[in-house]
Amino acid sequence: MDIKENLKYTKDHEWIKLDGNIATVGITDFAQSELGDIVYVEVDTLDETLNKDDVFGTVEAVKTVSDLFLPMSGKIIEFNENLSDSPESINDSPYEEGWIIKVEVSNPNEMSELLDNNQYKELIG
Repeated sequence: MDIKENLKYTKDHEWIKLDGNIATVGITDFAQSELGDIVYVEVDTLDETLNKDDVFGTVEAVKTVSDLFLPMSGKIIEFNENLSDSPESINDSPYEEGWIIKVEVSNPNEMSELLDNNQYKELIG
């Protein structure tokens, strides 16, 4: 299982990378492996401001559909358009090519509520 040291994680298996007040969000390597082959990603919240833990979209795999939860409050400013044609990028490269959204963070203090890589390793066992 690939767990990056420079990212933060949620109990819902999203990862987040903060660069200034812009956060890039995706699902973890563990999450994509549990879901199986991802066939569709839907984010219908572009340009909306959401609260932490609100559902911002869904990931559809061959076996199931999973909600995506926003790790930090903010405005969804970008969707990874490559996922429209190649949703399997999440399976192949969850931390690079398979990122899902970018968020303009409205409350940077929420970062302290997220898990670091060691806490996330403990969570998934």
